[in-house]
Amino acid sequence: MIKTVLAASALCLSAAALYAAEPIPGIGPVGEVKTLQKNFAFTEGPSSDSAGNLYFSDIPNDRIYRQAPDGKIAVFLEPAGHTNGTMVRSARLLICQMDGQLASVSLSGDDYQVLAGKYEEKRFNAPNDLVCDIQGGVYFTDPRFRAPDPWPQKVEAVYYLSADGVVTRLIDDIVAPNGVILSIDEKTLYVVPSMETKLYAYDVLGPGKLGKKRALCQFRQPEGEDNQGGDGLTIDEHGNLYVTTKLGVQVISPKGEILGIIEFPEHPANATFGGPEGKTLFVTARTGLYSVEMSVKGHQFPGE
Repeated sequence: MIKTVLAASALCLSAAALYAAEPIPGIGPVGEVKTLQKNFAFTEGPSSDSAGNLYFSDIPNDRIYRQAPDGKIAVFLEPAGHTNGTMVRSARLLICQMDGQLASVSLSGDDYQVLAGKYEEKRFNAPNDLVCDIQGGVYFTDPRFRAPDPWPQKVEAVYYLSADGVVTRLIDDIVAPNGVILSIDEKTLYVVPSMETKLYAYDVLGPGKLGKKRALCQFRQPEGEDNQGGDGLTIDEHGNLYVTTKLGVQVISPKGEILGIIEFPEHPANATFGGPEGKTLFVTARTGLYSVEMSVKGHQFPGE
């Protein structure tokens, strides 16, 4: 059941501006980066529903929170299997539980189901992020972070759960595959590695069937470093990707051009669009939840 633990509406209305973000032509930001709430342990996995609610996880505290349109924040699910990535689909919240499985919970909070817990009779390492396709399938990553040692699956991988419940391993040659998302036409799957410096793209040949890996772009690196990857990502109505990195949210065109970087006061982990017009970029970053207004809408996947 859902229980209120803190009210952040006043904080949302009076949040002090932290950064006057440099605008990216045609994209934004058009506002200042704001702090919505602090004092979490490690925030991740933001996603929005059609009613204007925002869901996000706090991994070490083993909770999923829900922020209502009025800014009030409540615990949505606890314990949550150390949930990382989330996505709303057909009145349910799909969740990557780092305790080893892919699950879903109704948005009313009272019906929980395990969707996939094993591959070849072994538990997953620690499912991290996911994206649903129009056919009802789910692509999800399974890297090393919070996995038992030795890794149950022996390799880090990207999987596909079909609409009829069959799990297929698709990718096993990326170091720490983390964020994953589909293009707006669902003809391309993007995968963000955390321990490689390139963003990868794959042609989608059919549900759970991919073409060869290609590097879409090289992430910009912090001064003096040359080995930083990314974490999570979201996508806007024009197909631009918003990838969380050590430098901030790197905005990347479908052609692989880095259009700009939106900085935040903490190292961002993941991002999603939401808000009344779908133009608010919400970012989970270590101990905080942040937002910034954009001039573009986020892409809305079917069923969100």
